[in-house]
Amino acid sequence: MGLPLVTAAVATLVPPLQRRQAKHREATGALTSLASDTVSGLRVLRGIGGEDVFAARYREQSQAVRRAGVGVANTQSVMAALQVLLPGLFVVGVVWFGANLAVAGEITVGQLVAFYGYTAFLAEPLRQISQFIQFLTRALVAARKISTVLAVEPAAGRLGEADADVDPLPLDGAVALHDPRSGVAVTTGAFTVLVSPVPETSAEVLRRLARLDDAASAGVTLAGRPVVDVPLATVRRTVVLSDATPQLFTGTLRHEVDVRDSGDQLRVVEALAVADARDVLESLPEGLDGEITEKGRSLSGGQRQRVALARATLTAAPVLLLVEPTSAVDAHTERRIATNLKRHRAGLTTVVVSASPLVLEHADEVVFLDADGERTRGTHAELLRRAHAGDPDALAYRRVVARDIENPEEVSDAVARR
Repeated sequence: MGLPLVTAAVATLVPPLQRRQAKHREATGALTSLASDTVSGLRVLRGIGGEDVFAARYREQSQAVRRAGVGVANTQSVMAALQVLLPGLFVVGVVWFGANLAVAGEITVGQLVAFYGYTAFLAEPLRQISQFIQFLTRALVAARKISTVLAVEPAAGRLGEADADVDPLPLDGAVALHDPRSGVAVTTGAFTVLVSPVPETSAEVLRRLARLDDAASAGVTLAGRPVVDVPLATVRRTVVLSDATPQLFTGTLRHEVDVRDSGDQLRVVEALAVADARDVLESLPEGLDGEITEKGRSLSGGQRQRVALARATLTAAPVLLLVEPTSAVDAHTERRIATNLKRHRAGLTTVVVSASPLVLEHADEVVFLDADGERTRGTHAELLRRAHAGDPDALAYRRVVARDIENPEEVSDAVARR
């Protein structure tokens, strides 16, 4: 009877130990993420004088981890002490009780020694049970985190649905994609640029068109069909989105660009040329087999952006959606990329979020958006001519695209004369 009672007493520490271990794991994860973000952006932080701010945040989070670790250690130390104390008290109690029975003549001295032996023997299983409880506690905390991750449902489609090897959806109609929320209709085979006073407004339109979230993409049509009714694998083969902050992974430049394993080296080199990223290729001693570190930290911001653009163009997707693909490059590089992209994607549907005149001048169609949706559309030159004529929607467009030009009236006059 005594052994189960002692074990139950030790087990009372399991719930608080689980809670404290879970808190410690969460704090450690937050600290690791903060450290990783700080290191990856250290060059930028130093440039803007934000190094001290992030260092203070790291110290604060580090102290939170320390406090959580002390809480775990306190509970574990109490449990370790009870592993020694409770069996010891149990043995002392049994010996005292047995000694009284031996003095009273109810048991013999030999029986007392034998009973003491049984008690001492049972103390070892008790210590093992206590250790098992500690290991079980850690396992339960880890299992809960794993089960939480595995229980996450994809925002679009079902788990694994996008992995099927299928052909892209034919784009036979005049409109490749349509977003009823903004009113944007993407013309098939055209090079379209979305412009908005708030770039995130245009980026959200592209994310809806790419079906990243079924709830947000409800009503969007792809080739005249509701995009949520098209198999997700088909959508992923037809529509490729490269967001403003694309991720790069550890591996060779070849595998970083050729994510669909085409195995065609010439096409990989061509994609790098389209993105004006040949300097990345030349900077790696092993060329295409050169290693890129985690998140592309071995590359500059502009190089990372251009490698991601090369990766997107190599897919040769019927519809390519690009969010600010040239925001981290200089004007000369941006002009070359825009020219290359327009030529390389001839006959395919391309939609770009950008307010740069160097990109806009290559657009077959420019769509100007605000928070309520599409306000006006036309070519870049047409919109500037309409702005010169006093069109209020075109004037709003000109204010966005000419934000860095001292005298936008001169631009409108020049376009009008043309």
